[in-house]
Amino acid sequence: MAEPRGELVELRVLEGPNLYFPRPAIKVQMRVHGWLAMREERFARVLELTRLVSRPGRPNTEQRRRAVARLGATLARRLATEGNIRLAVRGRPGPGADEIVVSFPWRRRGTAEAAGNEIARLLSTFDARRSLDRTLAEVAERVAAAEPGEEPSVPDPMIPVVSVTGTNGKTTTVRLLAHLVRSAGKRVAYSSTDGVYRDDDELIEEGDYSGFGGAAKALEQRPDVAVLETARGGILLRGIGVLHNDAAIVTNVSADHLGLLGIRTLDQLAEVKATITKITRSEGWDVLNADDPRVLSMRRGASGRIWMCSLDPDHPAVRETLVEGGRATVPLDGWMTVLERSHSRALVPLVDVPVTIAGISSMNVMNAMQAASAALGIGLPERAVVQGLRSFVLDPERNPGRANLFELDGRAVVVDYAHNEAGMRGLIELCDGLRPAGAEIWLAICAAGDRTDEILHRVGYRAARGADHVVIAELLRYLRGREREDVIDGLRAGAIDAGADDVDVHPDELSALRAMLQRSRRGDVVAVTALGMRPEVFAWLGENGGVRLTPTMVRRHVAAARRSRAAK
Repeated sequence: MAEPRGELVELRVLEGPNLYFPRPAIKVQMRVHGWLAMREERFARVLELTRLVSRPGRPNTEQRRRAVARLGATLARRLATEGNIRLAVRGRPGPGADEIVVSFPWRRRGTAEAAGNEIARLLSTFDARRSLDRTLAEVAERVAAAEPGEEPSVPDPMIPVVSVTGTNGKTTTVRLLAHLVRSAGKRVAYSSTDGVYRDDDELIEEGDYSGFGGAAKALEQRPDVAVLETARGGILLRGIGVLHNDAAIVTNVSADHLGLLGIRTLDQLAEVKATITKITRSEGWDVLNADDPRVLSMRRGASGRIWMCSLDPDHPAVRETLVEGGRATVPLDGWMTVLERSHSRALVPLVDVPVTIAGISSMNVMNAMQAASAALGIGLPERAVVQGLRSFVLDPERNPGRANLFELDGRAVVVDYAHNEAGMRGLIELCDGLRPAGAEIWLAICAAGDRTDEILHRVGYRAARGADHVVIAELLRYLRGREREDVIDGLRAGAIDAGADDVDVHPDELSALRAMLQRSRRGDVVAVTALGMRPEVFAWLGENGGVRLTPTMVRRHVAAARRSRAAK
């Protein structure tokens, strides 16, 4: 028996389109320390034996790891050929410094799992002294003898499907798009991090359903249109819940959940989120945020037609997209405007779209433009889209925790979900737009324990750079294995680096909100990033005289704040 070259870390069955292939696939993740440490001359002989043309690289280098990944893919491909199967195989470095990943599509689960395990065994016990052809023949026999198992069950719906991904704004965009579908008189079902809903926001199943299972539950409702929130975790753990989209929306890519499931960098996160743009039907639309460079780059790998959205009407990518036959949505003279070739159609004044907070929230302007673009892309009537844009309100029932606005004792109160740097930047922009001259911004921040130190620091830094007063609210239910002091220290360090000199800590979001309301003055803006206590915060505001700001009240508040600043 040859000495072990590595060990199997994970064999994962991806049931839908995924990071590796636009169809169900097997992921074989291996730790290959033995291959990495092998002498260069010896590894070169192995490459020659397998007829793989590749530089062996020095031991324990990145070049060696990539060569081992190609070796794994080659062995998998030759194993398939031995069984008279033509198989697409990909090899790549894995999430760990001594890991690789080999992946391939599957048609029968049992056979595919058997092949995955045999590939891992081949890499672990490879013996250059034995005939490789004979070894592969024996392995192929064992794979062929395995119980074939079931075929993939990922649906390919006949109804229009819109998939929505990104770091920020997914749920808001999903809910708004579902509202636009209803405005067109069609039945809709949608999945999100809050649950699965149908028609007039009837809750079918509560919980985080932004993955494979959420797509299945939404489609079970037999809607006319399905809108599916598609999060990073679901893509990596099971794959996407449908074979094809009719439209795909990518809102943005920013630092969040890094360090989890092998995703360490923003570029890796962008690669995961780009997956939904690679399964869009050729006649469908991929709706991309041109203002985010990582999202913008997805246009080259997208399988659908390109529909760009930008806050800059003169964005070069908008011009290029129009020349190439795509479409774009931009703000022009205060109107949401659709561009196609040399033509433009003004849809609605942005100030009349409640989700934009009278036009002051650029993040929500982008969400609104992308939702409208996808709605038009799947054929909804323009009149219904405009009606839906005008009537969707950011209230605690329809979009809880996303820019919910109240007034209490002369103060504007904002309840928002901002949980990363990009979200915090959007929240600060919103608060600043509501603030009259001479008023201050009070902000309570919080974070779950699975954020990296860098993300915690950035959230605290961004908050303190934009607010006059920052406090920390603890999320003891969301520590996720981390010490509470670590979370507090990370947020506080960021705030102090931004210039804050006194950062109080409160046991929860409601306590922080109440303390800020006591210390603030009339005219100030008080914001809390509520995650674990949204219902309690809403209930307390209602019991203590908090008044929900209607779209009309918001427009008046924003206009008054703007006039006061201009007069100063």
